[in-house]
Amino acid sequence: MHVDNLRAFVSVYDQGSFSLAAEHLFVTQPAISKRVALLEEQLQTRLFDRMGRKINPTPTGNALYPRALAILSEMEDTQRAISNLSGNVSGQLGIATNHHIGMWRLPELLRDYTRRFSHVSLDLHFMDSAVAYDEILSGDLEVGVITLAPTPGEQFHSIPLWQDELKFVCAIDHPLAERHEIRLNDLSAYPSILPDLTTFTGRIVQSLFDSHELNLKVMMSTNYLETIKTLISVGLAWSVLPESMIDSTTCPLRIPKVEISRTLGIIHLEQRTLSNAAQEFVNLLCTNADQTLRQIR
Repeated sequence: MHVDNLRAFVSVYDQGSFSLAAEHLFVTQPAISKRVALLEEQLQTRLFDRMGRKINPTPTGNALYPRALAILSEMEDTQRAISNLSGNVSGQLGIATNHHIGMWRLPELLRDYTRRFSHVSLDLHFMDSAVAYDEILSGDLEVGVITLAPTPGEQFHSIPLWQDELKFVCAIDHPLAERHEIRLNDLSAYPSILPDLTTFTGRIVQSLFDSHELNLKVMMSTNYLETIKTLISVGLAWSVLPESMIDSTTCPLRIPKVEISRTLGIIHLEQRTLSNAAQEFVNLLCTNADQTLRQIR
C-alpha cells in the first residue's frame, strides 16, 4: 500500500469529507479522491459510501482505519528513529499549548530554543489542554505543554514541570473583598465566572464544591483566563485564577483549609520516538523548571 494513499484515507475518515481532507493535507480534492480510489482498487473493495456530499465509511473502511493508523504511526516512528541517528536538530516541531501557558511561561523558553536550534521550524498550536491530548494521540502534534490531566491514560508520558497554585479572587470592591476570612459555602451565594467543565481547571473547581456538597452559581464560562480576570476586575463575579495572575486589580480571598492547584507539564506519546527537535525542547523545559524550583527554595 502506498503511504500517501493510506494517509489520504485516514484524513477523509477523520474529517468526514474529501474537501476537508484535502485542506488538511494541503493537496487538491481531486488528488485526495484519486488516492482513495487507488487504495480501493488495490484492496478491491469500497471504503466509503458516497451519498451526495455526505460520506460514511463502509464496514471495510471501519476495519481498515485502526490498522492504517498503526501502519502510519510505525512508519513515522521508524523515520524519526533513523533521522535521529544523524544527531541533527532540525525539521518541524508541532507543539500544543493552552493560552495561559503560551502567554505566561513559554515566550522566553521559545526564544531560547529558536536561538539554539535555528534549523527547527516551530509549529505552535493554542488549544484547551483536553483537546491537546487528542491532537497528540492522533499524531498531528508531537508534544504538548499543558495542564496535565489527573489521569492521562497509559498512551501518554507526562512530565510535571510546574505546580500552579490557584486562588479564589474577586474585584477589590466586591462584597466578598470586605471580609477578612470567608468559608467555601459563602461563595455559593455569589455569581462566579469559571473555566468551562471541558477544561481540567474547571473540573478541579467543580470537584472541590461537589466534595463539600455545595452548588456553584455560574454566571458564565470561558476558557480564557485572561478574559476571566478582566471580567472579575470590574466586579461581575468571583473566580479562580493562578496566583501568578493576581495583581492590584484583583483581591485574593482567604479561605482557611482550602487549597487547590493544577499541574502544568509536558505530554507526548509513550510509544512514540521523539524527534531530536522534540527531545531538545523537552530537555530545555525540564532544565528551566529545575532552575526555577532551585530559586524558589
